[in-house]
Amino acid sequence: MDILQKIKKAGLVGRGGACFPTATKWEMVKNAAGEKKYIVCNASEGEPGVKKDGYILEHFPEKVIDGMKIAVDFLSLGNKGKKTVDVKGYIYINPEYYKKFAQKLESIIRKTSPQPSPSQGEGAAPIEIFKKPESAGYIGGEETSALNAIEGKRIEPRLRPPFPTTNGLWNCPTIINNVETLYNVSLAASGEYKNKRFYTINGDCLWTGVYEFSEDWTIEKILKETKNYPNFDFFAQIGGDGSGEVLNSKQLNIQATGAGSITVFSVLKHKPLDLIKKWLDFFISESCGQCTPCREGIYRLLEIIKSPKPDWQLFGELLNNLSETAFCGLGCVVPVPIKSYFENVLANMPGNEIDL
Repeated sequence: MDILQKIKKAGLVGRGGACFPTATKWEMVKNAAGEKKYIVCNASEGEPGVKKDGYILEHFPEKVIDGMKIAVDFLSLGNKGKKTVDVKGYIYINPEYYKKFAQKLESIIRKTSPQPSPSQGEGAAPIEIFKKPESAGYIGGEETSALNAIEGKRIEPRLRPPFPTTNGLWNCPTIINNVETLYNVSLAASGEYKNKRFYTINGDCLWTGVYEFSEDWTIEKILKETKNYPNFDFFAQIGGDGSGEVLNSKQLNIQATGAGSITVFSVLKHKPLDLIKKWLDFFISESCGQCTPCREGIYRLLEIIKSPKPDWQLFGELLNNLSETAFCGLGCVVPVPIKSYFENVLANMPGNEIDL
């Protein structure tokens, strides 16, 4: 069974948040025309509350590199096992992880890769580590922003289509996968994949950290298994402390989505306006400013929140406008935590006067 069939059989999907089928993406890049192709491991992990990629890089770096090498071979080798396409890999890694893990990753790459000849130069290694610029921020983790960063361009999302699968790094077909996705590729290739995924648990609970459980476990089961299920009134944010959906305690009998983080909030501890302001402060600080709906819209939302008598009707209209008109995913996800918090938590609070 070839690697594509193994990935399909395992049912692997992207673990950066979008959950796009891995085999479909690989097949699209394989079939795209081009004598040069790329594989990018996205280790930027800029979503607040998500720490799984750092955990994997610390404990399983060999598996991540192996997953990248499998991708390089998949793209470069033809039907008869001969190299037909020139393929280069990049690990796009945030500055904190670069400081912690770059030396170990480079050592693994050297041990497992053919050494380039002097005429080829140092950059000829099949996999190279690229440190995400300090100024890139949250938006620098968006896949096309990451490509721009590697190319030395302004770090902002690209207009799509075309998509990276046909016009990615230096306009060549490019696979962009999350750290956990490539880790899973390595497991699938060796027959070790057991339908598990990583979960980051944060917030108002005792045993925070990164755990690995079956991907079909419910949020409630994960919290109880880790002894993190609260004995007080609470709600949870799923998929990241910035863009994740907010659910009340009765809605947790479902699987965790997106990047797999679970953050617990005490109802009594967190004031609604403070929490909404926290989300807006994050998004306004991380917006690249490229599009007006995001740049101006989030600023206006923050203004409304800070006013003595917030206009909740206007607030709701601006949120809807953002999701419909923002250029990239950052602006589109701003309404997710706020609207789900209103609908799933605040709407059920006695005496709540906030209404969208």
